[in-house]
Amino acid sequence: VQLVESGGGLVQPGGSLRLSCLPSSNLDSIFVMAWYRQVPGKQRDLVAAITNGGSKEYADSVKGRFTISRDYAANTVYLQMDALKPDDTAVYYCNAGFALSNWPPNFPGDYWGQGTQVTVSS
Repeated sequence: VQLVESGGGLVQPGGSLRLSCLPSSNLDSIFVMAWYRQVPGKQRDLVAAITNGGSKEYADSVKGRFTISRDYAANTVYLQMDALKPDDTAVYYCNAGFALSNWPPNFPGDYWGQGTQVTVSS
C-alpha cells in the first residue's frame, strides 16, 4: 500500500490546516488509519487513529483541537487541525495497518507515507 500525504505548510498560531492521506488501496480494506508526527531527535508519536468501524483515538495533547475522519467517497483520510500551537510543529506521517493487533493503536501499522511538514509560527 502506498500512502500519499498533502496539506502541510506554514500557519500562524491559532490557525488551521487540513492534512490529507490518499492510500493506493481501497480505504474500506484498511483496518486502522493513523497520523503520527515527529520532530528532529525525538521518536515518532501517535497523533490520531481511526478504524474502519469509526472508532477513534487521540493523543491527549490534541484532544478537542484535531479531528480525524475517513471519506470513503474520496478514499481519503483527513486530519483537521484547529487552534494550532507552535508545539504542533513537526513532520506528520500517515500510517496504515491491516492487522487486528493494530487496535488499540499501541504500535503503528506496516505502511507509511513520505511525511508532510507542518510549521506553526508567527
